[in-house]
Amino acid sequence: MTAQFSGSRIDTSKPHPARVYDWLLGGKDNYLVDQEVAEKLPLEARHNAMRNRAFMHRAAAWLAGNGMDQFLDIGTGIPTEPNLHQIVQGIVPSARIAYADNDPIVLRHAEALLVSSAEGATDYEEADVRRPETILDHARSFLDFTRPIALSMIALMHFVTDEEDPYGLTRTLLDALPSGSYFMFSHGTTDEHPHLVQSVTTTYRKGEIPLRMRTRAEIEPFFEGLELVDPGLVTATKWYKDSPAPQQETSGFYVGVARVP
Repeated sequence: MTAQFSGSRIDTSKPHPARVYDWLLGGKDNYLVDQEVAEKLPLEARHNAMRNRAFMHRAAAWLAGNGMDQFLDIGTGIPTEPNLHQIVQGIVPSARIAYADNDPIVLRHAEALLVSSAEGATDYEEADVRRPETILDHARSFLDFTRPIALSMIALMHFVTDEEDPYGLTRTLLDALPSGSYFMFSHGTTDEHPHLVQSVTTTYRKGEIPLRMRTRAEIEPFFEGLELVDPGLVTATKWYKDSPAPQQETSGFYVGVARVP
């Protein structure tokens, strides 16, 4: 494994989405400020985080099973086993996975947990999706951009406000990928939990974490120009391919996998 570290320090005075998400998944790599936010969220938030994580496992396995051996995962979060590279390299041992996240604590755990298979390789960069060219510059030194790459952005873009141009940021990343690449994506929504809109939004705002949940119609533009893989853009428990069908439950995430033409 290789890693690039910007030298920034972990700020334990403010909650961070990656650490709040870690708590929701049952992890212990978080601080009191993160716990205070997470514990105020509705119980359904924990269930939704787990359903979203299960989607990532299914989608990554399907992509690897269909020959994808290069992944760029942005918004990695604190490693929670099995990690994306463990899923992928369990199917394609020679796969290369580049991770990027903007929370310094993720690097600390990446050094210990993101250990590649002997045949493959993993890489980590501390970087923010709001600076996509920085991510791409580093990724080009590790991944082969003349061959298909799977871009993974899981539970990330609802923390990017409209003013920060989430669609443009995503398009910059997608436009850098060669034909035959894939886009694995999930995004928070309250479409199936309208009664939770106020409590979720207020909790994150009090924690000074920007949050922009989006409707299905607002999430569709992230896939503009791409070829959605069946079953298309659906809620988390409705996306599966060659694995057993998940238990059908309401979800706080829309998810999809699409091919770059």
